[in-house]
Amino acid sequence: MSKMLQESSVDGSGSRFTPLVVAELAPDTNQETIAWLLSRIRDRQQNGGDGDSFLSMAECQHIIKHELDTLRAKDETHVPGHDSAKLYPGKSIVRRLQSKGILIQIFPLHENEELKRLSFSWYKRVKLSLQPLDEIRHYYGEGQALYFGFLEYFTFALMPMALIGVPYYLFDWEDYDKYVIFAAFNLVWCTVILEFWKRCSASLAYRWGTLSRKKAFEEPRPGFHGVLGFNPVTGREEPVYPNVKRQLRVYLVSVPFVLLCLYVSLYIMMIYFLMEGWALSVHAEEPTFWTEVLLYIPSIIYAVVIEILNLIYRYAAEFLTEWENHRLESSYQNHLVLKVLVFNFFNCFASLFYIAFVMHDMALLRQSLATLLITSQILNQFMEAFLPYWLQRRRNKKMTRKVQKRKTLDEKQLPLIEQVRLEADMSTYLGTFDDYLELFLLFGYVSLFSCVYPLAAVLVVLNNITEVYSDAFKMCSVFKRPFSDPAANIGVWQLAFEAMSVIAVVTNCSLIGMSPQVKAYFQDSDQQLIFWTVAVEVIHCFPFFFFFFFIPSRVHTDSRTARLMLLKPLGVGGGIGIGILNHTFEGADEDFYSLDGARVQTRSTENSD
Repeated sequence: MSKMLQESSVDGSGSRFTPLVVAELAPDTNQETIAWLLSRIRDRQQNGGDGDSFLSMAECQHIIKHELDTLRAKDETHVPGHDSAKLYPGKSIVRRLQSKGILIQIFPLHENEELKRLSFSWYKRVKLSLQPLDEIRHYYGEGQALYFGFLEYFTFALMPMALIGVPYYLFDWEDYDKYVIFAAFNLVWCTVILEFWKRCSASLAYRWGTLSRKKAFEEPRPGFHGVLGFNPVTGREEPVYPNVKRQLRVYLVSVPFVLLCLYVSLYIMMIYFLMEGWALSVHAEEPTFWTEVLLYIPSIIYAVVIEILNLIYRYAAEFLTEWENHRLESSYQNHLVLKVLVFNFFNCFASLFYIAFVMHDMALLRQSLATLLITSQILNQFMEAFLPYWLQRRRNKKMTRKVQKRKTLDEKQLPLIEQVRLEADMSTYLGTFDDYLELFLLFGYVSLFSCVYPLAAVLVVLNNITEVYSDAFKMCSVFKRPFSDPAANIGVWQLAFEAMSVIAVVTNCSLIGMSPQVKAYFQDSDQQLIFWTVAVEVIHCFPFFFFFFFIPSRVHTDSRTARLMLLKPLGVGGGIGIGILNHTFEGADEDFYSLDGARVQTRSTENSD
């Protein structure tokens, strides 16, 4: 690897450059394979580059990743030097090399000086200020920056509930009949905050130049496979898979599997209630301190089992979604998110709904909610912060020595080959999926039933504050640098949170309808109570439409300039064009540049939207 790095750091003109991305091959890889792969990567590429002043390093690395993912075989029947690695025209080269163990991993390198500056401003000093979202975006890309922006926004949005929850908890702790006011506040809170986040997200995307980013020309996933066919749009051969076969796999296999998992979750929930009933009977016979402690044991065990089931189901859902063979990455992510959210919602909240609306036991609901919330937060902090770093140090003693060596060098920079070996052994960051899922569940705990446990918002605020520092620490010190993910918003997760807020409206209205204060007005007719509860739920859904139409998600541009970057093939000679759209209130200019900096095309338009 050392020899290859030394050779690859000099381009065809003899000038040196800084490597950005590392591709680690197996030690026994044939030299013919290496030469062929390098020739395919360099095919139809021009010497030189665009420079750091035009594109951020995250954007440069994203372009490289995109080019590697779209490498397709031509007329090769197999990978040269590896007869068992079959190829056909249009097959993803990188995917085949990875599946056959020839290509071990591809990852972008950290920039040590910039990482030090980001770490210091992000988590290495305690401060009462906002996160450096622009710096995070520059180093990790818009996808990561939007996640941390949403985490920060969600934390601030919880502050009113936390401030109201503390005195409410202190003064009304044993009076469960007075949760009506807090439930009414929940109704307004969960309706408003997500609409205002849309505007905040649009402001960030506008500032970063991704507001109008679309995926209309999304490339097929590297893992997509099928019978070789012809794409009339791109004019090239690529795999074709019948949509009917995919739908059969979804509805005849995936859907029954999800329903089976929901049944297993329901069965385990019933076991939990049996354990809860046994603990209550023991405590009722002879109340002592230990029987008081015993009352919390079933809930703690059930919370741990929930986390284990969620983890196991996650792997099964990923396997099924991969097996369904979706052509586009967006379709793959949508199906995966839907599978995971349905099970996690049912697994985490079914017992709370049962206690609230079947057993009508508000004291047990408060105890179960507190136990589930606290236990899940402790487990998540352990799994996400302490365990990855501890395993990282214990898994590889050689890496530990290198980390210690790196610390003793102070300001001296590691040689390139040592940095590559160091980062190659670091853990791989798997994306923001689990992070958004955790926030989704916390949002559910707060918005659905926090009226019976007002400290829920306080606990979530504390969790989010530690989450910012632990996630920042992991990104900078534990994980390899991930490839950037250009994004204009948080994607399908916005819809997931909005669906949770609608469920929260129904839940809180039902809790209000069950309160003794409201029941006193409908002593003679339960039907009237149900009718008015449903009517309030329907009426309260109107603010969703009001905020949707009257709170604009996009900001006005005025005379400010938006920088939108587009990748575009240029001319017969190939290459990549960078489109700069300078949008103003009066008009817009559109200039295209090749990577060597030469202007290729200029077009002006007036009254651009």
